[in-house]
Amino acid sequence: MARSSNPTAGTAYPRSFLVIAVGVTIALLYFGREIFIPVALAFVLSFLLTPLVSWFQKLRIGRVPAVLIVMALCLAMTVFVGWKIGSQLVEITTHLTEYRTNIEQKLRALRSHHNTPILQATDTVQQLNQQLTGPSGQSGSKTNGGSRSPISVQVTRPPASFFQELRDLLGPLAGSIETAGLVIIFVTFMLINWEDLRSRLIRLGGQGRLSVVTQAMEEASEGLSRYLLLQFLVNSCYGCIFGTALYFIGVPHALLWGALATSLRFVPYVGVWIACAFPVALSVAVFPGWNHAGYVFAIFVALEIITANAVEPWLYGSHAGITPFAILVAAVFWATLWGPVGLVLSVPLTLCLILVGRYVPQMSFLEVLLGDAPPLKPEENYYQRLLATDPDEATDLAHSYLEGKSLQNVYECLLVPALRLAEEDRHTGVIDDRAADFVAQSTRELIEDLAERYNAEPRSSGVETYLNNPNFAHASIVAIPARDQADELVGMMLAQLLQKAGATNVRALPIDTVENMLTQVERGQFVIACISALPPFAVGQARSLCKRLHGRFPDLTVIVGLWGFAGGVPKAQERIGRACTDAVCTNFSEAFFQIQKLVETNGTGGTKQEQPAENAGATIKAGPRAIAS
Repeated sequence: MARSSNPTAGTAYPRSFLVIAVGVTIALLYFGREIFIPVALAFVLSFLLTPLVSWFQKLRIGRVPAVLIVMALCLAMTVFVGWKIGSQLVEITTHLTEYRTNIEQKLRALRSHHNTPILQATDTVQQLNQQLTGPSGQSGSKTNGGSRSPISVQVTRPPASFFQELRDLLGPLAGSIETAGLVIIFVTFMLINWEDLRSRLIRLGGQGRLSVVTQAMEEASEGLSRYLLLQFLVNSCYGCIFGTALYFIGVPHALLWGALATSLRFVPYVGVWIACAFPVALSVAVFPGWNHAGYVFAIFVALEIITANAVEPWLYGSHAGITPFAILVAAVFWATLWGPVGLVLSVPLTLCLILVGRYVPQMSFLEVLLGDAPPLKPEENYYQRLLATDPDEATDLAHSYLEGKSLQNVYECLLVPALRLAEEDRHTGVIDDRAADFVAQSTRELIEDLAERYNAEPRSSGVETYLNNPNFAHASIVAIPARDQADELVGMMLAQLLQKAGATNVRALPIDTVENMLTQVERGQFVIACISALPPFAVGQARSLCKRLHGRFPDLTVIVGLWGFAGGVPKAQERIGRACTDAVCTNFSEAFFQIQKLVETNGTGGTKQEQPAENAGATIKAGPRAIAS
């Protein structure tokens, strides 16, 4: 047996293995968080600082000196801002006693409204609770007189080392300082060896898929770096404006609140509200009235609306490639694994997961679940709503898709592909005839509705470019379905577009027996017949119908429309046969082009004119090949 040329062949794993692998990965991330948290922070900061290092390298500074300069600048800025923030925090704690009087006055003012229904209900519940539980501590107050007195025990520990005493001295800050030190070391080495790490990752994941992994790494490097840099700039400007506004209205420690707003905006959803809550609470404590608290909240709301609805969508998109629900789930997931650090890293790490799902077939579900790309194509969405027997929503989808597009585009890109999906499901037994009839009937009603809606509008430019012959209005054209209702519906679309372009004698025949349709063609004395067929199931019927038409009406010009045929016009011509038809088309634009050619060849739309045998049909059959080329 020949070996498959596909590099990914044979690498498909069962779903149970994938579930186990995901579970093991989550367990490793949780139990190894002391190592993975510094590595993840360093990874994200490396993407953030890489453009700055590259800028220094453009100034003819070596890689290592550029990295050291960037790290020194970042450390200096961090130490300066941290010192200022720490001093302001100490100052707040020293003034807490001064704020106590103002807070107590406001609490008394709130409690003075004791006649409110809510307070009365609260007091009633508390009184009932006391009566039900009774006085506490009576049962355990007595001791057993015969019991022996307890023996005092003193627990001692061995002498601590220098590092243990240092950890005890720093207290809760010890863990954070250790993590920060590891992050600084990891970031420095990642920035210095960035190209080497990238090459190793490409080699690790590029076995037989070098181009795909290279593309993924480039997209991650450029896209994530740009997103993080823009987010940092937006949040920094946000914090500066917020702190400046608080300074001018007199709120103490404006620098602290501006820096806090900059930091907490990296936390999805809840961060901005926490950043607003602290200065509002301080305003309540410092100022005698409620006006300053209202000013702070109004500044926050105005700034957040402008940033979230104007600045961020303009710079890097409102969703950054992630759905809002996915951001919420990712925040909860990473916060559960890694605490507050995971909450800050949730969006960058989720972007990396989406990128993995985009380029690794086995993980494609990540992009579907987390990414903001539409999960279904427009035609699939339309067809799915019809399968769910919801024609109203399907019609709304078609109308929304129509905005900014021509009617021809809606037919070619939405309805025709949806009908092809329905035909494939019907012929393979996925849906029954009843469901297929419902899809066809709903689509028929939509076509008629669109015809009435666009009846009074001028011609679409997409049609006018093909049908500009003055003799076209006198041409007599018929659209004949090859096999099913879907073929009939596409014929209706073609006839509708031709009428919109100015053709006065156009008719779309309903599906019927071949003999009855041939009789209607004979009665209508049509000059051009377009056989409407949705591949692949109607190709044979289209070829047979074309031969019947040529045998019965030698002067009739026949065009076969294999709508959406994958191989294009040349392959469609081979499937139908070159001697069977005068022209073949695969979309409405090609059909319009062929009709114009036929009108020009036949003069005023009459019967075919005699041509030399070696040149007969040359002008007509050049059209599809020209379009395909």
